Amino acid sequence: MWTRRALLGGLGVCALSLAADEPMTRLRVEVTDHKDKPVERANVLVRFVDGRSVKKFGKKNVRKWEMRTNQDGIAQFPSMPQGKVMLLVMADRFQTSGQELEILEAERTVEVKLNPPQPQYSAH
Repeated sequence: MWTRRALLGGLGVCALSLAADEPMTRLRVEVTDHKDKPVERANVLVRFVDGRSVKKFGKKNVRKWEMRTNQDGIAQFPSMPQGKVMLLVMADRFQTSGQELEILEAERTVEVKLNPPQPQYSAH
């Protein structure tokens, strides 16, 4: 009985140390339009791609989060791993914004300014 407890305790410590190895960050995205007014209900997508995962037999380990902005144009994401992410912001009546970011801080605020759509031209 005692060895089972010691084994379970050791496994718990190993799991905690594996989770602690990956530095985490909290991301906050503030979305405004070209007139500096907040854009509510904008779709904000964060896609994080690590390298290869041994646990998944060499497949890429892809993680993504998707949220909508609130009335103040703010989307706050839960804790996610630090590293390189692709940030996409999409909203009705605005051009889609995309950028690649390297996030190495414990907390990061990203300001995104959306532009109105460009007029369409026909070549005919």
